[in-house]
Amino acid sequence: MKGRRGLLLVNTGNGKGKSTAAFGIALRAIGQGLRVSIIQFIKGKWKTGELQSAQRIGLEMIPMGKGFTWESANLDEDKSLMREAWALASQKILSGQYDLIILDELNYVLGYGYLPVEDVIRCFQSRPAHVHVVVTGRNAPEEVISIADCVTEMREIKHPYRNGIPAQKGIDY
Repeated sequence: MKGRRGLLLVNTGNGKGKSTAAFGIALRAIGQGLRVSIIQFIKGKWKTGELQSAQRIGLEMIPMGKGFTWESANLDEDKSLMREAWALASQKILSGQYDLIILDELNYVLGYGYLPVEDVIRCFQSRPAHVHVVVTGRNAPEEVISIADCVTEMREIKHPYRNGIPAQKGIDY
């Protein structure tokens, strides 16, 4: 059996629950006394339930985006925000000051080509041995999947949105 080490986990797929599962890991890690930071790459323009909860329990959660990039009127600004978020995330990962870093919705950013996948891979491979990283978002790049220790694909079978039911407070945000 190999010794303990930081894992790279990827939650991807078209189904619901990628970020939710990552936040569950954060809660578990905090309960075990681990130092946790969550950086949200897309979310940022609305006050979500997870952000309010994080503030209540002292969990570091940093929303760096301004909403869904596919609704943006200024993609250059979005790209700049994503580069800022990555600069912060990579600094935190490489610092060794955290045991768990969650990069919420980073897969979208990589899929849109807002950040070079090679830079992200290099950071993941250079992180201190104890640092766990969780990456969420649809369409995880193959390069990230190939170096991950655990990849979970959320598959949509049924979703309320398909029946005209909008996102629900406390369930979706």
